[in-house]
Amino acid sequence: MRVIDIGPDPSLAYRPDLDINKTKDKDDYRNFESGSLIDRVFNTYKLMHTNQTLDFVERKHSEWAGCTHKNMTMMDAIMSLDQMVDESDPDVDFPNSFHAFQTAEGIRQTHPDNEWFQLVGLIHDVGKAMALWGEHQWAVTGDTFPVGCKFQNSIVFRGNTFLDNPDEKNPKYNTEYGIYEPNCGLDKVFLSWGHDEYLYRVLKFNNCSIPEQGLYMIRFHSFYPWHTNGDYMHLCNDNDLRMLPWVQEFNKFDLYTKTTEMPDINKLTLYYQSLIDKYCPGTLKW
Repeated sequence: MRVIDIGPDPSLAYRPDLDINKTKDKDDYRNFESGSLIDRVFNTYKLMHTNQTLDFVERKHSEWAGCTHKNMTMMDAIMSLDQMVDESDPDVDFPNSFHAFQTAEGIRQTHPDNEWFQLVGLIHDVGKAMALWGEHQWAVTGDTFPVGCKFQNSIVFRGNTFLDNPDEKNPKYNTEYGIYEPNCGLDKVFLSWGHDEYLYRVLKFNNCSIPEQGLYMIRFHSFYPWHTNGDYMHLCNDNDLRMLPWVQEFNKFDLYTKTTEMPDINKLTLYYQSLIDKYCPGTLKW
């Protein structure tokens, strides 16, 4: 994890050479083949795909799902991401707190009457705070994928990063269904451990009132093999398929709002604090 001493505009420390007037085509996002950040990204995924086993994921559920690590407000958690740059992301090299407001504002422009959707855009990556509390980035960031069954070819860097993962060679885990029943539902599937599942657990633990559609967006927004590539449908139940369009609608804003144009957070904080107060108020257990 990269943590540096930041000044009044933290983004400048991470993007000194970026052309703020440069626009980015949609086809340029999620480029896992080339670019200035590709070595960092590949190394993060190599560690993730080597170490994220079913046993590892079950241990992380036990370690984090009880929400015993911190007590803090949602806004404080968002602002803590000033200190964190996602080492798995080929599209950004600036703090995650800026991406939070970029995503929320993108949703607000298109869905001005849907407050909970805007809030989801703001908080969706807050689970990455685990990286500030001692967790490895390869167990926090990046695309998620099921463990306990066959690793599908749509997973990023699938061809050469799972060679040292023991589950790849385990006959109990390397078949199409592995430990799962057909159409068991994603709620019964263990995904690789990361910020999606962690924030979902935090929101449920603290009885936050974000509706089911928003919780699906948070829990599965990094599950690209499913919502973008159409894999793992054999594990989905009817409710997963009903929720899928919501996750896909969210993904448009999560992905395509990543630009070098930074929002004025000071002007936006009051509005988004009102949404936090409505749906996940007060001090939360993390």
